Amino acid sequence: MSDVLTLSSRDAGAVEETWRQVVPSAALQRVNPRTFSFTWTSAAMAGVSVVRYELSASVQSAVEPHGQLMACRVASRGGWVGTPRGDLNAGLPWLAWDGPTHARWNDRAEVRAFVFDRALAEEDARRLTGDDRFALRGRSLRASPVDRALAAHWERVFQHVAGSAFASSPGADLIEAELSRHALHATLAAFSPAFVEALDRETQRRAAPRSVRRAIAYMEAHAHEAITIDDVAEAAGISTRGLQYAFRRALDETPLEHLRRLRLAGAHAELQRGTAVSVADTARRWGFASPSRFAKHYREAYGRAPRQTMHNA
Repeated sequence: MSDVLTLSSRDAGAVEETWRQVVPSAALQRVNPRTFSFTWTSAAMAGVSVVRYELSASVQSAVEPHGQLMACRVASRGGWVGTPRGDLNAGLPWLAWDGPTHARWNDRAEVRAFVFDRALAEEDARRLTGDDRFALRGRSLRASPVDRALAAHWERVFQHVAGSAFASSPGADLIEAELSRHALHATLAAFSPAFVEALDRETQRRAAPRSVRRAIAYMEAHAHEAITIDDVAEAAGISTRGLQYAFRRALDETPLEHLRRLRLAGAHAELQRGTAVSVADTARRWGFASPSRFAKHYREAYGRAPRQTMHNA
């Protein structure tokens, strides 16, 4: 799945060097070396790096991403975050893109961050909204969350994505693609009112059934690969939002539900052939991060547990 890096050190230079592998402009300032220690975990996925580290020390940091979007939360008592445009609420996540952002804290902090390649993120945002002119710059972005509910949602998504990415299960490319998309959607929803507005517009409401047929053909040919709904929409020649509406209108289901049924069918055939090593291995190979959720969907589709199918093969 993702490339996971873990590190523990009492060297301030080590954390700065590690940060710069993800964000080249990252810098630590005014570090108290007597109390300094940190533990770092990060995962590099397609278009996004997931970072979480705990640090003991009074520290001031600076970051000025270039060609990146960095959504970050510094969980610490008495923390401060500021930009040239003013101070931010240190109790909430914040977004850095063009321009410097500084943070400082005393004693101890847990830092959580998604770092996106901005060009790839912009491309994905256009697929999601169906707006080929949508841009992640200027007034489309905010340093502070749109509201506290979306900030809390971002925190929950981070915990889910980080937990899954750091597990680094072999052969889980299908899962990684969905995690990357989930992280981006939560980040843009929290920090881009323009993105939310674009999603709410009624775009491409007249999707032709031919687009649905193209989408289904693509899913059937590639269900065993690390495709996302964005890939399906591109193959069908329609925006992601337009594809969602077309499937609802034509089939009364979402594209994701249809793709899941195809992947369940693939897993079912594998279990029937008796070639599966385990249910969990089969679930991962067909894009299901949770074996228990796979088992639930499988029982709903086939009326018995996947383990029964495997043992009866």
